[in-house]
Amino acid sequence: MPKFSITTLGCKVNQAESEAIAQDLLASEWSATTNCEGVEVCIVNTCTVTQKASMQSRQAIRRAIRANPDARIVVTGCYAQTAPQEIDKIDGVDYIVGHDKKMSINRLIRPNGDQTSTDQVSSEYDIRNSGQFQLMPTAISAPRTRPFLKIQDGCDAFCTYCIVPFARGRSRSMPLDNILQSIQQLAAADYHEVVLTGIHLGAYGRDLSPAANLAALLRRIRALELIDRVRLSSIEPLELTHEIIEIVAESDMFCRHFHIPLQSGDDHILKIMGRPYSRQIFHDLIVKIKELMPDAAIGADTLIGFPGESANAFENTYNLVNDLPLSYLHVFPFSVRPGTPAAEFTDNIPHEKIKNRCEQMRKLGLDKRMNFYQQFLGKKISVLIETQRDRTSGLLKGISSNYLPVLIDGKDELKNKFIEVRIEKMEKNSLFGSPTVYNHVHLCPQTVK
Repeated sequence: MPKFSITTLGCKVNQAESEAIAQDLLASEWSATTNCEGVEVCIVNTCTVTQKASMQSRQAIRRAIRANPDARIVVTGCYAQTAPQEIDKIDGVDYIVGHDKKMSINRLIRPNGDQTSTDQVSSEYDIRNSGQFQLMPTAISAPRTRPFLKIQDGCDAFCTYCIVPFARGRSRSMPLDNILQSIQQLAAADYHEVVLTGIHLGAYGRDLSPAANLAALLRRIRALELIDRVRLSSIEPLELTHEIIEIVAESDMFCRHFHIPLQSGDDHILKIMGRPYSRQIFHDLIVKIKELMPDAAIGADTLIGFPGESANAFENTYNLVNDLPLSYLHVFPFSVRPGTPAAEFTDNIPHEKIKNRCEQMRKLGLDKRMNFYQQFLGKKISVLIETQRDRTSGLLKGISSNYLPVLIDGKDELKNKFIEVRIEKMEKNSLFGSPTVYNHVHLCPQTVK
């Protein structure tokens, strides 16, 4: 049986697609391994959202080639889509596969299968012409406890700093019935949580006929009770509607966890970025969520050092985050992406100043996380035990509805089960707890006791 490995960089959508590619290969009698050594095919699913991501993608490609010079090297993902000519310069790459051909990798690498005469597939197809969502196999063999399900692809927002619309194309959605079928398949395969993900998740359904929206999808999932727990990935501020918030608040099926990109807390910078909201709108949204769900986890993204970000603009971002009851923070330094409007801006911020501001934001983010964790010391919560133990401690790791990671001393028989734990202590930014109830529950209770 031939073997393959997949290295994945970047976002949850990339991870979902890697799991789908793997599922397709497994169904064709390929065997999966975790590294490139001793395999026939190494697949690298790349990212290009920042300069660093592109660099890390090149490094991953070269590592795969060094690890197994005899393997066929397949490079796909956003970096392959936007810069195939750069990858083509790396000796040892056999196939460069754009997004439109991702699900053809199985056919491409099949022994004695279809191959081009040049042994090179360079996808320079303009992804912006894609108008239909590409269906993929449901990843019923995914190694993670909480698989990602991609229900939307592409983005129509064209923020001035972002290369994603050029890498992913226009927004397009998975038909609702296909989503329900995939969730049903995951539940039948003994998964208890699914993470709905997309490049622009809040735009779900606008391109469908008849048009749909994320709230309607959530109501349908709730009515059918297909799976124990559903988590939403990142969703834009203006698309996290009051209706969606109420649906989550009213049902134990939906995780009380929201990840909402902020990017900047300064209205002038938001306008230059092409972000269609104000700091006040973001502020009011967070307050509204906390009023309905005081125990909800709310994370945010910030983009620091955008051209023109004055000391006052940075202070506005810092103060907004500091004042809000956020649970954690993802901090990204501004990265010039060729072809985007921001790449032509001239009032760039010095690297050292960006680095210093990022350090301040990361410290603030850590403080926010610790303050959130401390609220639950001594409380009982329900967690889903992951199938992989914590690498550092060797303990079991459980994830709550509101995204609390809890380390537990327990036996493997608890893996992939919901259990009730009491949070006992917090050490080195980690929560530790002990089981109180071992029984699996159908719908994980959200209420903190």
